[in-house]
Amino acid sequence: MSNTAARPRRSLLYVPASNARALEKARTLPADGFIVDLEDAVLPEAKPAARETAVALIRAGGFENREVIVRVNALDTPWAKDDLAALAEARSPAILVPKVSSPDDLRVAAGALMSHASIQLWAMMETARSILYAREIAAFGAPLAGVVVGTNDLAKELRCSHPADRAPMRMALQTCVLAARAHGLAVIDGVHIDLDDEAGFIESCRQSRALGFDGRSLIHPKQIAGANIAYAPSADDVTRARKIAEAHRAAAADGKAVVVVDGRLVEFLHVREAERVLAQAEAIASLS
Repeated sequence: MSNTAARPRRSLLYVPASNARALEKARTLPADGFIVDLEDAVLPEAKPAARETAVALIRAGGFENREVIVRVNALDTPWAKDDLAALAEARSPAILVPKVSSPDDLRVAAGALMSHASIQLWAMMETARSILYAREIAAFGAPLAGVVVGTNDLAKELRCSHPADRAPMRMALQTCVLAARAHGLAVIDGVHIDLDDEAGFIESCRQSRALGFDGRSLIHPKQIAGANIAYAPSADDVTRARKIAEAHRAAAADGKAVVVVDGRLVEFLHVREAERVLAQAEAIASLS
């Protein structure tokens, strides 16, 4: 199983590949990563130029330890083949494939990158079939690194409402988390499109984290700070995790397998979770 989920991905900001100014600004933003978009955010006539811009961006670098993922056009479009070829040649760190509905779509994308094993694939889960095939998609193996839920497209295809609490698609969201966790993948929640609804955005991030998501895909820089807070361990979380880890080390030195911390029994599974929280906090601090 992949350990890719250990990397902080609290905030992944979509940036149109056709907007050179936004791409340049992205280098200065505190998001954990960026999804450079060749698909929905780019008009058909602008796609070839946007592809060239994305390739130039990858070659120029300058994002330091922030993650860069390029979303290509859907595999059944006239642009996908050229997108994949150009990004493979440019050694894009990661490619997000939209509208993945079965492992066959990943096989097509991976086949186009066959000679470039270092390039990660990400799958967008935004169709009814993708949810039904979530287990098989997540089990694809390398080079698949994670999944991103496309909640807007999913709601449209399901013909369900898309309220702030996203109750009509809660099962689909949890299915994606289950599949990702079963195979050690990162799992990123969909966008919140109402930029004026800050309270609703924060609440949906809390719900998302409670469901188990690693982070959120974003459509505007103003959402970065809220996502970074919502998906990070709190100061209290870190303090408790450190206390558990230290208590366990002391107990182990005395030959004990379990220990009581603040009146609660702590077993090895709690220690593993505490270590995960501490590792996450350390990784987040390294991005600052």
